[in-house]
Amino acid sequence: MSPTSRSDSLLHGAPESGAPLGAAEIERFAAPIREVQKQVARAIVGQEGMVRSLLIGLLTGGHVLLEGVPGLAKTLTISSLARALDASYKRIQFTPDLLPADLVGTLIYNPREGTFAPRKGPVFANLILADEINRAPAKVQSALLEAMQERQVTIGDETYPLPDPFLVLATQNPIEQEGTYPLPEAQVDRFMLKVRVGYPSRDQERMILDRMGSSRPAIDISAAASVRELIAARHLVDRIHIDTRVKDYMVDLVHATRSPGEYRLDLDDGAPGKGRSDSSLISFGASPRATISLALSSRANAFLEGRAYVTPHDVKTVAMEVLRHRVIVSYEAEAREITSDQLVRRILDHVPVP
Repeated sequence: MSPTSRSDSLLHGAPESGAPLGAAEIERFAAPIREVQKQVARAIVGQEGMVRSLLIGLLTGGHVLLEGVPGLAKTLTISSLARALDASYKRIQFTPDLLPADLVGTLIYNPREGTFAPRKGPVFANLILADEINRAPAKVQSALLEAMQERQVTIGDETYPLPDPFLVLATQNPIEQEGTYPLPEAQVDRFMLKVRVGYPSRDQERMILDRMGSSRPAIDISAAASVRELIAARHLVDRIHIDTRVKDYMVDLVHATRSPGEYRLDLDDGAPGKGRSDSSLISFGASPRATISLALSSRANAFLEGRAYVTPHDVKTVAMEVLRHRVIVSYEAEAREITSDQLVRRILDHVPVP
C-alpha cells in the first residue's frame, strides 16, 4: 500500500478524540513512523539517538537544534529523513552575507505590469535544514526564528502561512567560534530539543567505511510515510495520557532548575540532603516553555515505545535534550568547568521520581 492510500485509511479509521487509546491503535499509527526510521538507517550508521530526537520533533512540531563537529552526518540524516517522509525539503547554507530576503522571500517588480509580485523564499517547505545557523548574522537568525514561532511570513503587506507540518532542523558547529554569531540564549529557547551529536564507535565507523567508502555510495531510500500520516500520528500523540503525578514530576524538574534550594539539591557535588544547596552555579533556570516541551516530547517518546501513557522513564529519556539549552550556568560554574549537562544530570538523579 502506498503512503498516500495508507494515510487515507489511517485518517478514516482514526479513533474518536474521547475514546481511550489501545495498543492496537498506537501500533497502527506508529508503524509508518517506524518504517521512516528504518529507511533512514539505510543511509545512517549509528546515531539512533539523533534520529529518534528528530522523529520526536516531527511528532510534536518542535524544532530541533543539532550540535556537533563537522562530518557526523547531521545534514545527511535530515535529508534522508525528508526523503523517507516524502515531504518538501529545503537546505539553507547560512553564511555571513546572507540576507533575510534570501530566507523568507521578497517582492519582485514586474516592469511590464508596473506591479510587485511576491517571490517566496526557501523557508516555504515542510522540513528546513538551517545548516550552520551560527554563521549568519542576527537579523537573518531573527527572521528564521520568527517564522519558527509564528508559522507565517510577511512579505510586503501580505502575510503567508507556512506549510503544515513546518519544522526547522538547525545545525551548528561548537568548536569554531571565529566568524560566527552564536545564538542568544533567549533565541535558543525556541528550539524544543538541543541534541549533541557525538562520534561513532569504532565498529560503527568501520561500517561507515564499508557503506560510504566510494565516490558514489549507493543509498536507496524510499518514501515510507506521507505528510498526512505524520499529521494523523500527531493527533494521536496529543491524546497520550499523562498521569497527574507524572505532570507534577515534570514541574518539579523544571522548578528545580530555578530554585534548587527548595529541593535540597547540592549541585556542587551532586550529594543531596546535606542541609545546603548551591544555587550560585545556575544563573537562569528553564522557562515554562520547558515544561510544555517535556510534556510534548514525553508523549512522543511513549508513542514510539507503543504505549498510550507516559511514564517517568519517558520524561527522563527526553529531559536532557529539553533542558540542557535552557539552564544557563553562572560565571562561577564556567570557571569550574561545570556544564549545564552536568547540572541537569544531577537534578534528574536527585528529584524524587513518582
